[in-house]
Amino acid sequence: MSDAHILKIESLEAKVAAESLDILNGVNLEIGKGEVHAIMGPNGSGKSTLAKVLAGHPGYVATAGRVLFKGQNLLELDADERSRAGIFLAFQYPVEIPGVSIANFLRTALQAHLTGEEELDIFEFSDMLTERMSMLEMDISFAERHVNDGFSGGEKKRNEILQMAVLKPTLAVMDETDSGLDIDALKIVANGVNKLTEEDPEMSILLITHYQRLLNYIKPDFVHVMVDGRLVRSGGAEIALELEEDGYKNWKDSELVSLSNESDISKTA
Repeated sequence: MSDAHILKIESLEAKVAAESLDILNGVNLEIGKGEVHAIMGPNGSGKSTLAKVLAGHPGYVATAGRVLFKGQNLLELDADERSRAGIFLAFQYPVEIPGVSIANFLRTALQAHLTGEEELDIFEFSDMLTERMSMLEMDISFAERHVNDGFSGGEKKRNEILQMAVLKPTLAVMDETDSGLDIDALKIVANGVNKLTEEDPEMSILLITHYQRLLNYIKPDFVHVMVDGRLVRSGGAEIALELEEDGYKNWKDSELVSLSNESDISKTA
């Protein structure tokens, strides 16, 4: 696995665009090729804000710091440019789009990622979509349903994984993908993510979650704890187990841990 950084966040501060209250208060994070990072933290700590700032959500604005994605200043790109550059956001609450089939939605999204005037061949796309759905053990009839319209929580999250499988991002940011899932749906979603990372070992994942249970199925290389808009601890998978046992009470007053001091953490920790 290459040590090259896909994402480098330096002293990032951010707030809700329509408000003056800061939510992120100096986030530092580096993600390398093929690495799986998990960010855990209590409600209101800034986890989902970080995901939305990375994706370019217009409701949030960075006020200080910088974010480099493959060496490029991410904060200078519009949301669609970030997507085409290789960033994917799996939403905590995926929106419904009545009247638009999943197949048409995905074909339009994939066409938008093509460069120049290259036209996506509809038959090649159909074959590819069938292959992607087969890999994820999804019935092909799912592609004809309207995007998230009347879907269960598990179906919405499976649709997010299907989008990942089609778009093949460099970095997938998964914002509380386990939210609202029962154990069977959680296993299906996690299995889909694992298949994608096995297929592309250089795909990087940033998991945002409250609970350790997701990390039983998607094994992280690094776990970070976010409190009050900053990362206060970084380490291996054992941190998630500590959180499951003790909660966040011991770290709410922790001093900021610079990730530059965590570079020697073993990925097998």
